[in-house]
Amino acid sequence: MRRKAYIILVSVIFMTTLNSCDEDGGLNFFTLEQDIEFGEEFHNQLMNNPEEYPILSPSANPQAYDYLRAIRDALLMSDDLHYANEFSWDVYIIDNDEVLNAFCVPGGKMYFYTGIIKFLDNEAEFAGVMAHEMAHADRRHSTKAMTKQYGFSILLSALLGDDPSTLAQIAADLAQGLGSLAFSRDHEYEADEYAVRYTADGTGNYNYYPKGISAFFEKMEGQPTPPEFLSTHPNPGNRLDNIEEVWLSIGSPDGEEYTNRYLDFKNSLP
Repeated sequence: MRRKAYIILVSVIFMTTLNSCDEDGGLNFFTLEQDIEFGEEFHNQLMNNPEEYPILSPSANPQAYDYLRAIRDALLMSDDLHYANEFSWDVYIIDNDEVLNAFCVPGGKMYFYTGIIKFLDNEAEFAGVMAHEMAHADRRHSTKAMTKQYGFSILLSALLGDDPSTLAQIAADLAQGLGSLAFSRDHEYEADEYAVRYTADGTGNYNYYPKGISAFFEKMEGQPTPPEFLSTHPNPGNRLDNIEEVWLSIGSPDGEEYTNRYLDFKNSLP
């Protein structure tokens, strides 16, 4: 009875806030806590499907995971992040060299295929990709897209366990970049913008060249199976122009690429 009352109460709140927007101007009926809940459920879906998502064990690959966490921690120092302390920002490596992709679920958990890791040439490129995925979570693009695609009541039912098939499908959409949850043009431009801003804020041994993600986009053009954030709108050429504008607007900062230590990281993988 309490559970049903909760659903009714949330439905009423949903109806009375139908025209509300979040702080970035996008329609989103989910709280930060629900973003985190969805992320945990998605992670469980992936962990329960090791054939499709063979996640490398952190305990068996400590060097690789320490490396990823150090990059993440450097990016989390950026003042441009809204939820650096609220989200978990856990990192995972999916052992599949054939997939050039990375994704981040609501609440900040990030997943990187070995295919995209081995495809990249230096740490600045990888940091740009990680920052792009972090921006999607921090700007709450996933739950905005889900709100638009599925509607609040369906998503709430999935989160409460009434419709596990829907949750599994959404998890697959996020992981595989299926069209039903493709981010909007504005979302992709914004993620590219903040990839530049987050990496530009690095210091010390993480003084990244902020346009590392541009080098990645240039390298990805012409690939037969580009990741979702390159295969849809906007096209790579427009995105490169947008990245250039952002970089110029923040003073055209320089930085390092850190090629050698990235090579060591790649060589530590299976």
